[in-house]
Amino acid sequence: MQGLIGKKIGMTSLFDEEGRNVACTVLQAGPCVVTQVKTREKDGYSAIQLGFEDRKEKHATKAEIGHFKKANTAPKKMVAEFKGFDTSALKEGEVLTAEIFRSDMWVDVRGWSKGKGFQGVVKRHGFSGVGDASHGQHNRQRSGGSLGGSSSPSRVFRGMKMPGQTGSKKVLSESLRIMKLMEEDNILIVKGSVPGPNGAYVIILK
Repeated sequence: MQGLIGKKIGMTSLFDEEGRNVACTVLQAGPCVVTQVKTREKDGYSAIQLGFEDRKEKHATKAEIGHFKKANTAPKKMVAEFKGFDTSALKEGEVLTAEIFRSDMWVDVRGWSKGKGFQGVVKRHGFSGVGDASHGQHNRQRSGGSLGGSSSPSRVFRGMKMPGQTGSKKVLSESLRIMKLMEEDNILIVKGSVPGPNGAYVIILK
């Protein structure tokens, strides 16, 4: 699937054709450098590797520096593979920009959700809590309740919703319409929300 690496800039709102105020996300789409072209004959599958945003050489390993030198480019902060491109028409070192998109196109955006740390069941799973806060209730207002029977089955079933690490997961937002495209600045404004904080890297797929 064709696409680019980008960055979430923030959120705004636009008016659509029917005059409705629509919440939108502003994305920077590229420019991305072709850092490697993979072919079916050599690698077993056809794809291109794109790099986004330069990184100082002192923050890269020697292997990474050598890899990017083959494409005559600086080390990159973010690298990802994309299928669907015509590998015979692309060469290492070429630059892809937001020109591959167009207004009113529908895209999928993959990002990483905000990390919330260790959370209880009320925030993590939407539990309502146990009992009432009055009438001698002790400290169980945000408890998850019973985890299972004592004598039978004498264990906690796999998959039980319990407290734990929340967020910081890969999330795919599907079918987001491009409301506005600014090719000269490599900016996409898409309808709806995109996972992650401002400044987070995202994968934009056609």
